[in-house]
Amino acid sequence: MRLLLPFSSPLSATSPPPLREHPPPSKIDCSVLNKFFKKSVIGTLTGALTLTLVLSSPAPAPSVAASIDPYLSMTPPSLSPDSSPEDCPNEEEADADVIEDDVRPQLVTNKGIVEEAWEIVNDAFLDARSNTWTPETWQKQKEEMLSSPIKSRSKAHEVIKKMLGSLGDQYTRFLSPDEFSRMSKYDITGIGINLREVSDGGGNAKLKVLGIVLDGPADIAGVKQGDEIIAVNGVDVSGKSSFEVSSLLQGPSKTFVVLKVKHGKCGSLRSIKVQRQVNAQTPVSYRLEKVDNGKISVGYIRLKEFNALARKDLVIAMKRLQDKGASYFVMDLRDNLGGLVQAGIETAKLFLDEGDTVIYTAGRDTETQKTIVADKQPLITAPLIVMVNNRTASASEIVASALHDNCKAVLVGERTYGKGLIQSVFELRDGSGVVVTIGKYVTPNHIDINGGGIEPDFRSLPAWDEVKERLSKCNTLQQS
Repeated sequence: MRLLLPFSSPLSATSPPPLREHPPPSKIDCSVLNKFFKKSVIGTLTGALTLTLVLSSPAPAPSVAASIDPYLSMTPPSLSPDSSPEDCPNEEEADADVIEDDVRPQLVTNKGIVEEAWEIVNDAFLDARSNTWTPETWQKQKEEMLSSPIKSRSKAHEVIKKMLGSLGDQYTRFLSPDEFSRMSKYDITGIGINLREVSDGGGNAKLKVLGIVLDGPADIAGVKQGDEIIAVNGVDVSGKSSFEVSSLLQGPSKTFVVLKVKHGKCGSLRSIKVQRQVNAQTPVSYRLEKVDNGKISVGYIRLKEFNALARKDLVIAMKRLQDKGASYFVMDLRDNLGGLVQAGIETAKLFLDEGDTVIYTAGRDTETQKTIVADKQPLITAPLIVMVNNRTASASEIVASALHDNCKAVLVGERTYGKGLIQSVFELRDGSGVVVTIGKYVTPNHIDINGGGIEPDFRSLPAWDEVKERLSKCNTLQQS
């Protein structure tokens, strides 16, 4: 079983189109997941915390290609520092473009696939709605489902669907192998790996490969789960976050990136050349508009979803608009159903002051709440309008609420959808997958938006003087 986050296999070799400049359309404590990390090859999305891939679409859809969004888990035991440091022999650096393949998982039985799906739910599912799920009832469900022989793979999939349907959670569902493979555009690196910051026990952090896409570019080149990333294209990554290093790994499809990695605690250093395979398309379009008889320049940016390119391309668009003289900004999140939650979080951080809260998250242990905060100064401080509607959901709502609650933007339009639950996507050993609700989040103002959404400040576009006045009053109230 693999815990998928921002990606899937196989990755497409298509290259993303250039950033478009044209008008847009008119309109938790998850430590229980640790055991998964020891089973097989894993994929997970990481940042300052580990974010798993989460469904951001409000409801299950026939295609999941545009319906992803994420969550946090604890550091897996296999990547945690040893309790007693081990003296390693002298390490010799070796160069290699390709390293031997990993041992592949053994073939799994139909019964094994059902048991694998059952175990994922047993260890990770958060019953955020009905509050009727218990380990005892779930064990009984397993016994009933396995009471008869499962003679085909299609029958196994039907059993899993029925089993998940019994949970009464609209977001927890089964994915066919074809549906699962459509998620490749959420690979945040372009080479099919996911990174995690792991403490070395001495107050410093190492970057390790927490997840790797089976038969993806990095896997084929010889990168292994658990490898420590030392450098990217000769750039030492010491002190850099996983998101920063993921940005270094990104590049045009078919180009190469060289990783210096360390295999194991006492392994040698190796340079591995990996060919990028980018499947994501830019979700950003932008234009400069003149208002008030040309006296005011407004940068309009439309963000269709939060995929692996969202933050990077948004930064490019904002800088280009600033260079053209934009002094006010509009970010259009209408009909944006979400995407990668980490991409949403990192997008929100672009506008927040250091120390501002982005979201609070919680898993099955709802008493354990984690706070995600901005760690740098904002890219811009200009007045900002965020446009929303009833199809603004999940990661989009994280961005909208973070900017609104921290007095960085006013919201204009309709009440948002109201999806405050977090799902992870897990790959099963036959290439199919399951989407499981594993957590929830609340806004910086401690508002649970699930089912209720976010009420906008204005129904129609206000004058910029009104925007500045509203933001000024908000800041005054926060400081009082």
